[in-house]
Amino acid sequence: MALLRIEDLPEGALDAAARFHEVWLPRIRALIPLASGEDLLVAFPSEDHTHRAWRLAAVQQLARELAPIRINAVASDQAAPVACAQEYLASAPGVTGQYLPLDGNAAGQVLYRSV
Repeated sequence: MALLRIEDLPEGALDAAARFHEVWLPRIRALIPLASGEDLLVAFPSEDHTHRAWRLAAVQQLARELAPIRINAVASDQAAPVACAQEYLASAPGVTGQYLPLDGNAAGQVLYRSV
């Protein structure tokens, strides 16, 4: 599962949504054909609840548009929770179009599979 970290979004939800759609959405669409069918995890920076609706709508619509490629999104400023979510989602073939805010509190214990 490929990982794309979204960076440099404005603080306000409306401005952040506008920048995402202007800058990042074309990059995602351009990236998908190059990924040879590889699923994609979009990692947003952590923000407050005002960003949830536009992020969820974007990932849900992308999942519909890009099927059968799966696309999901997480929100976290920490690498470990994102890596754990990426590993989990790679092994969950039915999950697509989801937006998961992560807080990093014991994410590894919940998502990490022991070998």
